[in-house]
Amino acid sequence: MRKLKTVEMHRMTVEDFKESRKMPLIVVLDDVRSLHNVGSVFRSGDAFRIEGVWLCGITAQPPMPEIHKTALGAEDSVDWRYFEKATDAVEELHRMGYEVCSVEQCEGSTMLHEYAPDAGRFKGFAAVMGNEVKGVHQEVVDMSDRCLEIPQFGTKHSLNVSVTAGIVIWHFANRLIL
Repeated sequence: MRKLKTVEMHRMTVEDFKESRKMPLIVVLDDVRSLHNVGSVFRSGDAFRIEGVWLCGITAQPPMPEIHKTALGAEDSVDWRYFEKATDAVEELHRMGYEVCSVEQCEGSTMLHEYAPDAGRFKGFAAVMGNEVKGVHQEVVDMSDRCLEIPQFGTKHSLNVSVTAGIVIWHFANRLIL
């Protein structure tokens, strides 16, 4: 086996990306404090051609060198919006006809592998990721249509937010486009 050269991968340009059909998924970052985590979410979002990343509260906005360090330019391809409060973002998503899924450990949460997004019922989907320490704010959880939980089997009770986003984005891609 031989590693492919970049030119052999036939990646699209930013302009082509902007014009392309997107997976109907918006990732909402609720008070994510690490700019490197924000950049990583942009990069994963680009890889799976999600509709956008919505940044809320203290979550930093591009352009920022620390975001660019991990996004590697994906902050230019993936559409993004900023909301002062995540609750405003959730209200907007509901108005748009999206199912809002907080990714959080909650009573009655749905294990991620058991969740099948219903593309016939909703215009799109949103996955809300929370702060690295405190998670998704309770008022956002209360406004969500459901909570999704990634099963874990070790001693820790959480994953890094950028890792969580990658897993969740992959799950949606696997169910909606693959």
